[in-house]
Amino acid sequence: MLLRTTLLTLTLAAVPAGAPADLRRVVESGRVEILRWPDVSDYRRHLDAFYRGRDDALAWMRNGAPTAQALALTGVFSAADVRGVRAADYDGDRWPSHLEAVKRAPTPAALAQLDVALTVTLMRYISDLHIGRVNPQRVDFLLDVGPKKYDLPKLLETLVDAPDLPARLETVEPPYDGYRRLRAVLSRYAELAKEGEGPPLPAAKKVEPGQSWEGVRPLAARLQRLGDLQGQVQGDVYDGKLVEAVKRFQERHGLDADGRIGPATLAALSVPLARRAEQIRLSMERWRWAPTSFDAPPIVVNIPEFRLRAYDGTQHVGLTMPVVVGKSYPGKKTPVFAGSMTYLVFRPYWNVPPSIERKEVRPKMAADPGWAKRNGYEVVGGRVRQKPGDHNALGRVKFMFPNPMNVYLHDTPSRDLFSRARRDFSHGCIRLQDPPALAAWVLRDDPKWTKEAIARAMTSGPGDAHVTLPHPIPVLLVYATAVAPEDGSVRFFEDIYGHDTTLEDALAEGYPYPW
Repeated sequence: MLLRTTLLTLTLAAVPAGAPADLRRVVESGRVEILRWPDVSDYRRHLDAFYRGRDDALAWMRNGAPTAQALALTGVFSAADVRGVRAADYDGDRWPSHLEAVKRAPTPAALAQLDVALTVTLMRYISDLHIGRVNPQRVDFLLDVGPKKYDLPKLLETLVDAPDLPARLETVEPPYDGYRRLRAVLSRYAELAKEGEGPPLPAAKKVEPGQSWEGVRPLAARLQRLGDLQGQVQGDVYDGKLVEAVKRFQERHGLDADGRIGPATLAALSVPLARRAEQIRLSMERWRWAPTSFDAPPIVVNIPEFRLRAYDGTQHVGLTMPVVVGKSYPGKKTPVFAGSMTYLVFRPYWNVPPSIERKEVRPKMAADPGWAKRNGYEVVGGRVRQKPGDHNALGRVKFMFPNPMNVYLHDTPSRDLFSRARRDFSHGCIRLQDPPALAAWVLRDDPKWTKEAIARAMTSGPGDAHVTLPHPIPVLLVYATAVAPEDGSVRFFEDIYGHDTTLEDALAEGYPYPW
């Protein structure tokens, strides 16, 4: 009996008196005063559920000291910058002082503050990396991250005693190779930015291959740092492998890869490396808005890159091609959203949208009575449509993923636009360079749709022939000005719609971010 009483006394002494009450006061107050951002009211219901599930027992403290998992968390928070978020948002540089304060005075109130601080910071960290810091709908992206949200109290309970907490936290980030490659190049560009920009390039209207130029050596130095140029360059003549290096740089930055150094190339070469690192961070933020899984291999169009990628079942690109997207002014921009392709139409009619009919087509019909017939237009039920044929604005096939914006993928008779580096020319829909190839990819599981059958349907088949897909295909229209493809490079593109600026402004508001 004496031994049992002694053991009970020692056990009770290990639990600081009043700890549950102190913890409950912190949770119900919605404030954790030791944090840089002490207002935690937006997480109060999650905190309440988490600690009630533990009968208000501390999660990260044992015998008045932080657990191994608690110490691991502080390391994760301090290294958050490498994930493309800001360590300061998670008290990254303040945890040593937080821990030291509790070590000096491990009172129940101090332990409760530190425990809730770790819990809410972990909730913030997980949420930020999993669904993003900014609600995509607040910056005009038509994406819903609601279905992705975790049950945070339930998830955290699985982490309290996790033997390798940092490894477990890796799983909350987007599970895509493209995201992980961006994360890797972020570290490289952030390090380059810390080292400084190097010598500036002198101004020039245009530098042609074979021309002497005082900027040859600083150009070579910059391209060496970026990985476009291997080895040294002698003299001041712009030629040889330096020209080839510039072509690689141009291709990576969405420019005409002709080796000529004009204003656009000079401007791209002069973008600060810190700015490039920020582009990577912004693109990583948008990756967090994407679905974490797809029911079938998706089709993804990256708008500022002017490129479509159709994926196989293992995250590898099975098909890629250039595209034309919406013009860069209001009412014409291609929207960012997720949809499901359910059918395609061979030799489609083009039902002219009301705004185009009013502003463009009707005035031409009024000015020239023969214009409509020459261009294949007809009026049906008071509305103008264009008949199937070689001059049809939608070309010979369109791919439909029904949406309120009436945006879809389609062929086009304007083939010359694909030779341009910047391709924002449409009214919002997406024009394809190689529609037969996409049709073959979409219909690849149906043996009757051979390449020959697709060619017949596009050239001589019946008009407006609908083909329903046996299974919907996910379509994701995205906006990333930094991309890390499978070849190990990193590519940057112009912020044609200003979405980078909008997102950067939202993030500049600081914590808590717009939601």
